[in-house]
Amino acid sequence: MRWVTVLLVSLLLLLQWPLWFGERGWFAVQRLENQLSQQEQANALAQQDNDRLAAEVQDLKTGLSGVQDQARREMGMVKPDEIFVQIVPPAQAPTRAPGETR
Repeated sequence: MRWVTVLLVSLLLLLQWPLWFGERGWFAVQRLENQLSQQEQANALAQQDNDRLAAEVQDLKTGLSGVQDQARREMGMVKPDEIFVQIVPPAQAPTRAPGETR
């Protein structure tokens, strides 16, 4: 009778193994669901970037103000009769060793 119990438990474990640890088992499915979640997040970020770039392209195609803004930002262009003022923070004075003179 004891060997029948051992045989049945062994058979049950043998049948359960692929369900839990097989190629399409529970752990593999959980791992794939995590990968899917991460990929969906990456896709959402990429979609936001694409939407932003599409809006920028549309603005550049339809209006001159978009081109003008971009030229001002990237190339520092200034209109005629316009004064450009740039405030630069003061650089830190170089440190000198004690007793050093210029």
